[in-house]
Amino acid sequence: MTDQLEQLPPPDPMTRADRFRSEIVAGGSAEEVSDDDLAGGWRGALAMAAIAGLFVWLYTLSVWWFIFVVGLMISIFLHEAGHFMTAKWTGMKVTQFFMFMGPRLWSFRRGETEYGVRLLPLGAFVRIIGMHRIDTDVAPEDEGRTYRQKSFPRRILVISAGSIMHMIIAVFLLFIVYVGQGERTDAVVQEVYVAQAIDGLPAEQAGIRDGDQIISIGGIELTDASELGSVVRDFEPGEVVDFVVVRDGAEQTIPVGLGSRTDVPESDELFGTAYIGVAPSSPIVYEEHGVFGAAGNAVVDIVPVAWQSTQGVFKALNPINVISHLDGSNDDPTTRPVTLVGVTAVSDDIGAAEGIFGVLWLLAVLNVFVGVFNMFPLLPLDGGHAAVAVYERVREAIRGGHERYFADVERLMPLAMGVVIFLFAFMFAGLYLDITQPL
Repeated sequence: MTDQLEQLPPPDPMTRADRFRSEIVAGGSAEEVSDDDLAGGWRGALAMAAIAGLFVWLYTLSVWWFIFVVGLMISIFLHEAGHFMTAKWTGMKVTQFFMFMGPRLWSFRRGETEYGVRLLPLGAFVRIIGMHRIDTDVAPEDEGRTYRQKSFPRRILVISAGSIMHMIIAVFLLFIVYVGQGERTDAVVQEVYVAQAIDGLPAEQAGIRDGDQIISIGGIELTDASELGSVVRDFEPGEVVDFVVVRDGAEQTIPVGLGSRTDVPESDELFGTAYIGVAPSSPIVYEEHGVFGAAGNAVVDIVPVAWQSTQGVFKALNPINVISHLDGSNDDPTTRPVTLVGVTAVSDDIGAAEGIFGVLWLLAVLNVFVGVFNMFPLLPLDGGHAAVAVYERVREAIRGGHERYFADVERLMPLAMGVVIFLFAFMFAGLYLDITQPL
């Protein structure tokens, strides 16, 4: 192979536009600072104390929110640690390892790497020098340690390490769940419980409470949560119907005055039907496993979860689905854009119903989803970098494998900017729905 260093122009100082393009493509800050400009001292200590205070406040709101968010932060950290460790192992130079984005809150330097925390909780990043040819702010003596100069297998390993780490996390979490609780099945216990009695609606006003087991409604026995809505609609709005429930081991009868459903369009067949305002649930049946069975199933089950995650990405990112949810014409939760705000809110319900194992299962599924989504072949996602590496390898093979090929990544900048803009639009749409129409 010819001398790779001759294939690139000599490094020039990066302009602001160059730095912006580099940050978009590389997925992190390209700004290097001296030791004197590190974010430390009392300001850094105050910032970290404020972050700790936010976690304490979150714990006071909901222990399940706290556990979920801490688990999420650990997953994000381990994602970047995967990139960091493989980059160091393959001889690349890593100059930054930051949690979050935006302005520095607190940082320190160990060796050639600056570690720290930034202001905006929008992910994290590891800065590896020389990701692509447009990253020209590299000293000549460091060119051999850039990402772009390493072999194809090393580049693929480093760029895929984050998603691989998510899969490892998911397997570990599923193993813990399977050992401690068992593996979920499609079957449910033939009992109906109130997962949530919505404040201000007929059931809550009549005295139905979260956790009540509903035995019958108006003399009609219930054995599955899916039956509750149709049984209630057998009656007319305004009727007073006896609900037989079990609370704290004691059976009691609670009369409930049925309301009329008006939270759907008038064209909807459910408009004007009887309504009580509860979210029902039936306990899931779990299959028990030994340690070895749990380990094997945790690995095998990643495949169907990854496939479902792939389908979910296409559904959720479909602009038609996003628009239909915003205008109220679509209420299918499987096609709805959801942000971490919405998923965190769901973790409270899952924690209340299933405890710590339910929250760990949710974190496992989320890790698989993020790992799959992150490898989609679009810049600035890791999958986009992997696609560039594969393209370069193919071009090299066409040339007989004797000359290194560097892709002109700058041509992909319009596409990368389009992806960034779309993801921000998706995030704001999902955030709006999570706030106005909680799951």
